[in-house]
Amino acid sequence: MHFPRLRSLPVWQQDALIALTTWVLGLLVYLSGIHGLLSGIDRAPLWVRLAELTALCGLELVRRWVPGALLLAMVVLAVDIALSPSLPVVIVFTDFLYAATLYGSRRTSRVMIGVAAVSVVAVLAGVLVLAQQWRTAVLAGLSMLPFVLTPVWWAANVRQQRDIADTERSNAEQVAKIAELDRRAAVAAERGRMARDLHDVIAGHLSAIAIQSEAALSLQEDPKLAKTVLESVRENSVSALEEMRAMIGLLKAESGGPETTAPARLAELSKLVESARASGLLVTVGSTVDEEVALPAAVDLTAYRIAQEALTNAVKHAPGGRVDVDVRYLDGVLEVEVRNDVQHEPEPDNGSGTGLLNMRERAGAVGGTLTAGPAGAGWLVRAELPVGGPA
Repeated sequence: MHFPRLRSLPVWQQDALIALTTWVLGLLVYLSGIHGLLSGIDRAPLWVRLAELTALCGLELVRRWVPGALLLAMVVLAVDIALSPSLPVVIVFTDFLYAATLYGSRRTSRVMIGVAAVSVVAVLAGVLVLAQQWRTAVLAGLSMLPFVLTPVWWAANVRQQRDIADTERSNAEQVAKIAELDRRAAVAAERGRMARDLHDVIAGHLSAIAIQSEAALSLQEDPKLAKTVLESVRENSVSALEEMRAMIGLLKAESGGPETTAPARLAELSKLVESARASGLLVTVGSTVDEEVALPAAVDLTAYRIAQEALTNAVKHAPGGRVDVDVRYLDGVLEVEVRNDVQHEPEPDNGSGTGLLNMRERAGAVGGTLTAGPAGAGWLVRAELPVGGPA
């Protein structure tokens, strides 16, 4: 038997309550004398009927977990049929058919469906052979439908719905896991991007400020040059603050909102060159991109950051040297070259190599490539950025 309202109770309490209720109802049916399914007098004593009912109700307590409970219930049913089939035993037996179909293995469930169909046909055929009237045989066969087919069909339907719910729940859990992994990946990528931007914004300006401040301290005998260096220090400080404010504004802005700040572009390359010159480098700009060339914002920013990082590395690792900067646009590719005359491959004491890694990541983000290494008697940073690459 199936009582949906009992689902809030523990399973063992549900089974105990079902078994107790079934036994009480069966007792009332036996006492009323309406339990006989066949015409005639029931010669089995009441205690025998109650023993059968008690045995079935006891088996109901374990029908979920003991596969053999159905077979034991069939033995009790056979005894009851031999004495004269009674309504309480037949009704309780339907609960075992329901439980075997619902709680058994998938194979057991399929077997129960087949057995239920075959048993109805077999009984109908047997009654047709033994009965004298075919109408009586048909009625006898149809009378088995509510006792055999109904509990099996009901249990199969409930099991199908349960399996569908389990599948949907599993799919929802998988979707939730994938969403969580995507969220973590997005957070990691955003943190990496923020770390790269912070390094590019802060490292260059602070390195220039440190070197220029040190130079200003040694230029006390040349006030004019010292003033020029201090002005460059102030400019770098102001630029760093402006870029930091812009980045903080972008981080605080709601997603999808209008961008109120503009990133640095190659048009501001002259500021980088002047800052590097104030730091003691001899910087020459061989060529630049015409203003008529419309560069995507991502490529424009990437080229600027690569040039900024390359000049910063030159200031740190090749102070007082010569640096040549070339920015060219040819056949849909933007080329950025920064060459200095002193090799300055980063060492553990001088840097962590983060700058080179950031430059490669930036170039790769727009579909380009970056190479950095010795070139003749100097060091060359070369980036090739496709203008039509991903933004």
